[in-house]
Amino acid sequence: MRDPITPCIWMNGTAEEAAAFYVGLFDKARVDRIMRYSADHPFPPSFPAGTALLVEFTINGQPFALLNGGPEFPQSEAVSFVIAAEDQAELDRYWNGLIADGGAESMCGWCKDRFGVSWQVMPRALLDMQERATPEQRARLWGVILSSRKLDVAALEAAFEGKDA
Repeated sequence: MRDPITPCIWMNGTAEEAAAFYVGLFDKARVDRIMRYSADHPFPPSFPAGTALLVEFTINGQPFALLNGGPEFPQSEAVSFVIAAEDQAELDRYWNGLIADGGAESMCGWCKDRFGVSWQVMPRALLDMQERATPEQRARLWGVILSSRKLDVAALEAAFEGKDA
């Protein structure tokens, strides 16, 4: 890892599959390096030789690493990655891609992918609205957010403007 800070996500044998999934989902993404378990790896877990030990990849210039460390530490909502989508189409593409094939929706723009990693898929417009919102606008925005799974840009804009969606 060459960057000063690289998020490292613990996996249980699915690091290479997960990296391929993420690189396929994001437009500006690539796998940078794969280090593999050797037959004489000195400590548990005991993945077969050739299994990815560490997969380094980049999404939109942000480095990530996936470590096949074993079953000891499952994913949780305590850590999530935020995607600031430019518009509803981009939000829908990320959301649908993340929940596909075993992922799951949650509330307020949160979801999990099939590897158990938590994501927040937010429209960039919401971030901008929240910065300039009055208390009344903020309350209406949060009313929409708290009653949503996948966020809807039109509904958020209507709430911000005090109109029905």
